[in-house]
Amino acid sequence: MMRIIAGMARGHKLQTLEGEETRPTLERVKEGIFSSVQFVVPGAKVLDLFAGSGQMGLEALSREAAFAVFVDRNPAAVQVVTQNARDCGLYKQSRIVNMTAESFLAGNKEAFDIVFLDPPYRYGTLQALLPAVAAHTAPGGLVLCESEPEAELPLQVEGLTQVKQYRYGTVKVTKYQKAEE
Repeated sequence: MMRIIAGMARGHKLQTLEGEETRPTLERVKEGIFSSVQFVVPGAKVLDLFAGSGQMGLEALSREAAFAVFVDRNPAAVQVVTQNARDCGLYKQSRIVNMTAESFLAGNKEAFDIVFLDPPYRYGTLQALLPAVAAHTAPGGLVLCESEPEAELPLQVEGLTQVKQYRYGTVKVTKYQKAEE
């Protein structure tokens, strides 16, 4: 069972999408990620790409992020994110988009303070998307990438610099920060 772990929606249970394509972020991974970004979250503009259930963006909203955009290509995932946002009382600060990450990034004009990237593993998606994500990351912003432990991610991409990697069993989280202007 997934739930919001802190903030105003703390304890709310989240619906998940059934099936092999989704791999919800483990609670200990989510706790680790949020302990590393806790001082950046209040007031932040958040992008949750490959949103799935929306748990990362909703956790950020619960912890006082200003708003979050959730992107998933799967219409069923979009329904789950919408329901979870409503159930947690966070729908008004949410924009939920049904399209591919690539299409969203190609048409987006906004810059985000925090970007969560958790694409399907083993397809090179992170490596392919990081340049486009960098273009939509605000100065000083953070990008957090979940991947399989053996994924090779660049040290620098278009103004993003890898600042830390965390390992949680079968999950690696790579944290990038965009240079301040």
